[in-house]
Amino acid sequence: MAYSATIKKAIGCVRNALAAAGIERQDPRFAKHGEHAALADAPTILVACSGGRDSMALAAMSHIVCGMLGIHCAAVIVDHQLQAGSGQVAHVAASRCEDLGLDPVIVRVIDVKGTENGRSVEDAARQARYEAIGKAARDVGATAVLLAHTRDDQAETVLMDVLTRSAGVDALAGMPTAFRRDGMLFLRPFLGLTRVQTTAICRELNLPWWDDPTNGDSIAVDRPLPASYPLRSRVRHTLMPYLSDFFDGDVSGHLAKGTVIAREDSDFLDISTNDLYHKAVRRNSDEGTAIMLVKPLGDAHPAIRRRVIARVLAELNIGLTLGHVLSIEALITDWHGQGDLSLPRGYSVNRQKHVIRVCKNGIYANCGCTG
Repeated sequence: MAYSATIKKAIGCVRNALAAAGIERQDPRFAKHGEHAALADAPTILVACSGGRDSMALAAMSHIVCGMLGIHCAAVIVDHQLQAGSGQVAHVAASRCEDLGLDPVIVRVIDVKGTENGRSVEDAARQARYEAIGKAARDVGATAVLLAHTRDDQAETVLMDVLTRSAGVDALAGMPTAFRRDGMLFLRPFLGLTRVQTTAICRELNLPWWDDPTNGDSIAVDRPLPASYPLRSRVRHTLMPYLSDFFDGDVSGHLAKGTVIAREDSDFLDISTNDLYHKAVRRNSDEGTAIMLVKPLGDAHPAIRRRVIARVLAELNIGLTLGHVLSIEALITDWHGQGDLSLPRGYSVNRQKHVIRVCKNGIYANCGCTG
């Protein structure tokens, strides 16, 4: 079959992502045309598929690339049970992945909980989804998980983070092409492709997809989405087209391209952050607590100090804002006897002498530190 330029580009994106992760062709015979069964001990790649156009395109491209490399290609579909008929959507997505040749195809049903303390349904769903995908990946012995985020997703993420999180250079860096979560490697091969291109791939391959109604695709492009829709959907449907029209240019492309330089800056800062973290932080994973030492943090550059604080809160799964980070930093640099600081999820922060403790409310005595 002769592939279009778009499909060839998508195949290259998946191949490059796997190669960067050290996943290469398993045997020279897989370079030859024809069907070749992967070796039993070959690596397995797991595609996270929602049934939407982006992830269906990724499933199709991944199956092609895995055949070229002689590796196994599996899929996982997560049913969040947040919409009526979600089980049927998951079943159809699984059937389409099976028709493409992915094997095994796993469906995981999750209960989205934990929206207390200001945590949104979207955040809770994202956390539960990653946990389910990670478990499925470990169950099949996957070497890596592929996610279908596109260039459009990247631009939307940058815009939302810059405007809502005040996360500095990390906001400008957007989503990384590769990261580890709970020991599993996740890859985003499609960050260089647009949603228009993934749609074209599905159409060229006669591959049906499902449009999530919360995306607002059924609403005319000249009508803003109501506030009841998720923030990302409103940014995608209303804000990005407005900005592109206002600036008379491809704002999505500009935002996405800027992430490359910002990501290099962020990676450099992460190296220094990691060094300071190991000098200044003591974690108790069993109790979900942390202790930060004032002296090394106080001597550090503010940019690195704040990143360490943010990392501690993130590792404890505490929804953080810039205000939280700055308030904790004040316990280090502007200490004058402040009382406990309240954080989301029932956590609080307390300074005693030369240490700062992050614990669940009321259990400071068990934080593993005498002050």
